[in-house]
Amino acid sequence: MNEFLRQAGTIAAKDLRAEFRNKEVLNAAFSFTLVVLLLFSFAFDPITNPDVRSMAGGLLWIVYAFAAVLVLNRSFARETANDCLDALVASPVPGSAIFLGKCFANSVLLLVLELISLPIFGIFYEVRWMGEFRRLLLIFILGTWALSAVGTMFSAITANNRLRELMLPLLVFPITLPALMACVELTSLALAGESPPSAEVWWRLLIVFDVIYTLLGAVLLESVLLS
Repeated sequence: MNEFLRQAGTIAAKDLRAEFRNKEVLNAAFSFTLVVLLLFSFAFDPITNPDVRSMAGGLLWIVYAFAAVLVLNRSFARETANDCLDALVASPVPGSAIFLGKCFANSVLLLVLELISLPIFGIFYEVRWMGEFRRLLLIFILGTWALSAVGTMFSAITANNRLRELMLPLLVFPITLPALMACVELTSLALAGESPPSAEVWWRLLIVFDVIYTLLGAVLLESVLLS
């Protein structure tokens, strides 16, 4: 078990080190997030339309979902240069460790993006979120892991596809729809300061989704890479 975690940690550290060295994906994803949040703030002006705050959770996760595609698309695409993907497959690291390492690295990058953009979102939409930060952080962690678990698997499938930038969102969004619905509902409730009993259903859905697709990814990735 310790060896497995060490291998997964090595994969995650490699991806994070490569990204933080040039910040290519983070800069692109953050620029995209900032521009879309700004455009939405003009389209749904919170000053003239106070009811837009009830849509805040949905607007936020629309931005995060599309920004996630920019991050996830590079997960295995960066391995295609100089036959690095073949070397990774030939290494003694099991596919489940590769999956968990890359999934963790993708989740960290997405969480960094989300936490940086959250204060900007609060300013643009005049939403008070500081009092619910712990609940929002838990939602972000679970929702981000859901996107990463599904996106990492499909990133491996589309790594050698010339149309991967188009294919990845078409594959990821339909699968992650239940998790995104739960994230939107829970985020909207958190921003409104509400915690009704019905929210428990969404929490369970999000947790079960994470568990199922994490196990599927860990089991199936090696077959995907060898195919």
